[in-house]
Amino acid sequence: MDWGFDYLKYDNCYIPFDNLTQVNEVGRFQKMADAIAAVAGRTGTAPFWYSLCEWGWQQPWIWGVTMAQSWRIDGDIKPYWPNIAAIIDQASFQYWGSDFYGHNDYDIMEVGNTGQGVPPGNLTYEEAKTHFTAWALFKSPLIIGTDLTNATDETIEILSIKDLIKINQDPHIGKSISPFDWGVNPDYVSNSTHPAEYWSGNSSYGVVFMILNSQDTPATMFWQLINSWAVRAGRQYNVYDMWSHTHNGTAVRNMTLELPAHGVAALLLTDAGPEPPAEYPWCAVDNHCSYRNGTYAIHNGQLPTT
Repeated sequence: MDWGFDYLKYDNCYIPFDNLTQVNEVGRFQKMADAIAAVAGRTGTAPFWYSLCEWGWQQPWIWGVTMAQSWRIDGDIKPYWPNIAAIIDQASFQYWGSDFYGHNDYDIMEVGNTGQGVPPGNLTYEEAKTHFTAWALFKSPLIIGTDLTNATDETIEILSIKDLIKINQDPHIGKSISPFDWGVNPDYVSNSTHPAEYWSGNSSYGVVFMILNSQDTPATMFWQLINSWAVRAGRQYNVYDMWSHTHNGTAVRNMTLELPAHGVAALLLTDAGPEPPAEYPWCAVDNHCSYRNGTYAIHNGQLPTT
């Protein structure tokens, strides 16, 4: 049997009365999953990708993986920065729902839809880059939502960034990146205008960092590497920029870069051996760091000189 398609988005519109279905959302989606599995088993064909769409109403990031490969976590996306920022903010609390066999779906991408629609989309080039970067590193399905026959060179450039697609399609690691510092907003507090700005995660190719400037003006972004769980203490790292495709030297303990308004950096760090012996004190964290004699070295982000 040939299905004739390899992807099914099963929507939640026009929900029947409960006195007819008596199964709630989980039960309705499970019925379709059972039907897909039954036909695949009877015909010996591989089942297609099953995508749930109930807009996060009943926490599909908890149960979606029991029956499907992806699930929407929010309402319909729109081609405006406030909407993209709000989805990134939600991702900072639901990132853990994505793994190798199932993925949070942050909705179809709006890259390339500037000037289209009613009212027309207004994402800037930097915002579109941030949008694509986040979706790729969140391990969301990368579904193109624009007319490629009329796509600009900038749109094609963004949608063709192989370094980011490679992370999204990592054959061994399916987990999303996660935030380790919120930046403008207090840590672990939701803010749809200023979502978490400092994200990291692991990949088959190295440690991944996404740095986001949520502000409306250019900003200097500074962070300590060791604040990311994926970084090893006492090591230095080679830095590869996944947007410029350039190798940008070696990072020791912290990094600083400049980003435009709503801009993004996507970095891949690989181990470059022990950090230089001159680094002092012997641990890079701010709290509970001690000297060899056992006394605390409290430096508040600034490494003291020897």
